[in-house]
Amino acid sequence: MTTPDPRRRAGSHAAPSFPPAAATSPAPTPSSSHSTLSASDLDRADDLLSKVASVYSERVVGQQRLRVALLSSLIAGGHVLLESVPGLAKTTAAQALAAAVSGSFRRIQCTPDLMPNDIIGTQVLNVSTGEMSTQLGPVHANIVLLDEINRSSAKTQSAMLEAMQERQTSIGGVVYPLPTPFMVLATQNPIEEEGTYVLPEAQMDRFLMKEVLTYPSPADEADILERVASGAFERRIKHPPISIRDVMWLQEAVNAVYVAPVIRQYIVALVGTTRGSGPRPVAGIERHVRVGASPRGAIALMKVAQSIALQDGRGYVTPDDVRLLRHPVLRHRLVLTYDALADDVAPESIIDAVFQAVPTP
Repeated sequence: MTTPDPRRRAGSHAAPSFPPAAATSPAPTPSSSHSTLSASDLDRADDLLSKVASVYSERVVGQQRLRVALLSSLIAGGHVLLESVPGLAKTTAAQALAAAVSGSFRRIQCTPDLMPNDIIGTQVLNVSTGEMSTQLGPVHANIVLLDEINRSSAKTQSAMLEAMQERQTSIGGVVYPLPTPFMVLATQNPIEEEGTYVLPEAQMDRFLMKEVLTYPSPADEADILERVASGAFERRIKHPPISIRDVMWLQEAVNAVYVAPVIRQYIVALVGTTRGSGPRPVAGIERHVRVGASPRGAIALMKVAQSIALQDGRGYVTPDDVRLLRHPVLRHRLVLTYDALADDVAPESIIDAVFQAVPTP
């Protein structure tokens, strides 16, 4: 847990506060009359989010950015693409999140020979009755982990991403809705490229966030060893989880978080600046960015900002909420030029330049 924001209500759930790109002036606080969330609603959200964090922390040490990305995506109704080397608790984090919300969990190991029916489901002939029965695939779960999605074929990737977008599957001409809530965590290894199929930009854009994981700190790694030695990870989870109905309520609460017109214009200006326009274009950005963020990127910025505001105990969005997860929301939505790739220009540096150029409301 981090030091609480002074603007937060006393006793509210502690949302993380990562360092901003640059020092900014505090935004004016909107009138509480604009928010449709009551004080009791905010208290309930804080209690539910605290329970999720307690269950999650019993299984995952450190990786605060991962926790924020997963929780924010869950209550915003989105999906997350995780990029990291093996062994950084991606599977454990997905299982912990599913346990924290009393949801079902399925893990799919992607391989080149994985077929769409292996994920979505298929029809099987019942020999005894002579009738076809439907066997639903592993995608029919609340939390689905697609391990090494870039190892599956383009056809399988498209089938999975279509299910993510439509939130339903079609088997034998019959439509089967996916469970609610439904969240996909897809992972890819940035090191091994042999035998992989790169996700097209249009499909990458369907993920609400792309989180790049790093190694734990020495203190966190020592804590991991201590828990392994003591058998803490093998014990039953002590804290009670929340219910699926609670998650659905949190998603409705996120939608009710007020976004002032000036904040919406701020988001539009940010996304426009990634395309080379905006109120104060970044000089030379066209040399590094071939395609900027789409309107889906603007929607993602707003939805994630709403989820951050709710985690911070507020019923309204501030510019700091928009900035907090700017890298995970936008890094996979920028298509860099060959010059940028040759010069090893990081998309995060471009995003920071955009946020520094656009005036803060």
